[in-house]
Amino acid sequence: MSLPRIAVDAMGGDEGVRVMVSGAALARRRHDKFKFLLVGDGPRIEQALDQHPGLRAAAEVLHCEDVVAGDEKPTQALRRARTTSMGLAINAVKRGDAGAAVSAGNTGALMAMSKLALRTMPGIDRPALAALMPTLGDNDVIMLDLGANTECSAQNLVQFAIMGAAYARIVTGRERPRVRLLNIGTEDTKGTGDLQDAAQALRDAHGLALDFEGFVEANTINRGNVDVVVTDGFSGNIALKAIEGSARFVTDLLKDAFRSSLRSKIGFLISRPATELLRHHLDPNNHNGAVFLGLNGVVVKSHGSATAAGVANAVAVSARLLEEDLTQRITADLHELGTDRLRARVSPANLGARPNLEPSQ
Repeated sequence: MSLPRIAVDAMGGDEGVRVMVSGAALARRRHDKFKFLLVGDGPRIEQALDQHPGLRAAAEVLHCEDVVAGDEKPTQALRRARTTSMGLAINAVKRGDAGAAVSAGNTGALMAMSKLALRTMPGIDRPALAALMPTLGDNDVIMLDLGANTECSAQNLVQFAIMGAAYARIVTGRERPRVRLLNIGTEDTKGTGDLQDAAQALRDAHGLALDFEGFVEANTINRGNVDVVVTDGFSGNIALKAIEGSARFVTDLLKDAFRSSLRSKIGFLISRPATELLRHHLDPNNHNGAVFLGLNGVVVKSHGSATAAGVANAVAVSARLLEEDLTQRITADLHELGTDRLRARVSPANLGARPNLEPSQ
């Protein structure tokens, strides 16, 4: 099966061209059907391609000298959407010259450019940033939103649940993914009004290919008991960084412990297979590739500090979404629920008086 080519913003990320081209080359070695449009400084990309002859045969270079800075405001970046490597990669998807775009650049600018160029799907008010996180179960957990929308209405959260479930069916194989809303407690009386309204709308919904199981607390996200965690971008970004920070803390603590004495070093050698498995499981590069769900096209955000292996994983995510036609899955689910019925369900007039909210324990 031939895939549409993938546009790669070769200038994004901490190391830019070297890592982005190496990542594309690694993805190509793993899947020889991948084809690429590499966007950025032409001479630098060509020089990097000298190290990867297998990629050169499957890639076209689109020269561009302008780059979105990591600290650039989205409003400023938008003015240069037609001249920057990020903007040209997204516009390639809009024109149909590429099936997906991958960038490790400025997240805010990437979201703003993607939304302006590709627009949101019918029935979706706002796109959401979704990513995979490791769990103790057999499958990763999908969490959204992770920073695209700091404030979300009940209607936004219900739409996120539908999009997240469609994504989960692709990556987990579950016909009915388990969906929960992130909250300060699992009791039905906990949380904000929007959380309460979204939960009620999901309980009342019929015909959706998901199982809504109420609320989940942040300390159980990675236990493997849920497939999709839905929240606003403010809470989601804090939860994600807290989880990533805890993972780094544990690995650094283990390193220090194993270096503390000769006995500890011997213990490390004995337990090395287990510690290597732990390191692999917690390595963010193995879960790299956050997706902007809800757009008329596939855009994947790679972590700025990702290695070549991480970039290759982000490319693989974009290819899988193209193969499985994620946008069509979301469209079908929205049609099943009905946009008008969704708006009616999350209307305060139809939900009645909210219960008194209990404080967090």
